[in-house]
Amino acid sequence: MLALPSPYRLRPMTVADIPAVLAVDRASFPTPATEQLFVNELTDNQLAHYQVLGRDAAGGETLVGFAGFWLIAGEIHISTIAVAPAERGRGRGEWLLLNLLLLACALQPLLVTLEVRRSNAIAQALYAKYRFVEVGVRRRYYRNPPEDALLLTVDLAEQPGYCAWLAERERAIVAAEERGR
Repeated sequence: MLALPSPYRLRPMTVADIPAVLAVDRASFPTPATEQLFVNELTDNQLAHYQVLGRDAAGGETLVGFAGFWLIAGEIHISTIAVAPAERGRGRGEWLLLNLLLLACALQPLLVTLEVRRSNAIAQALYAKYRFVEVGVRRRYYRNPPEDALLLTVDLAEQPGYCAWLAERERAIVAAEERGR
């Protein structure tokens, strides 16, 4: 896990996190997930790996984001990344993505994939920063509103130093966050 400075921390998602995850999901996506989807992912899907980003507060932890991936046949498929509106534009999505990729490196996949809305330029810029390249289009992948998805990948076989580069990014991000306090 990416070791973030206080008051933030990343940890595996639990069933107890689902109500807060659903609130972030509803604020992030036009077609939010259901409670049962997350219950199934956490309790029945051995391929699923989910994490939450929390912020310590006076009354306990506040969930500010979450992300997940599936490990399928030696490939990682990033299924979701979401950040609460109040935390957007402050690098929280990058923390979640970087942590997923660091976890993926530990599992030694050959390929990391994801889909992103064609109109989501902010997410596409983040993915490009992490060396994802467009390899295809999934026509009308999203339903509400109808939109194509761009299929992006990072081929780790073609980038043998990628996981070491991620570790450098981790150090730089943590140092920048600590300096900013």
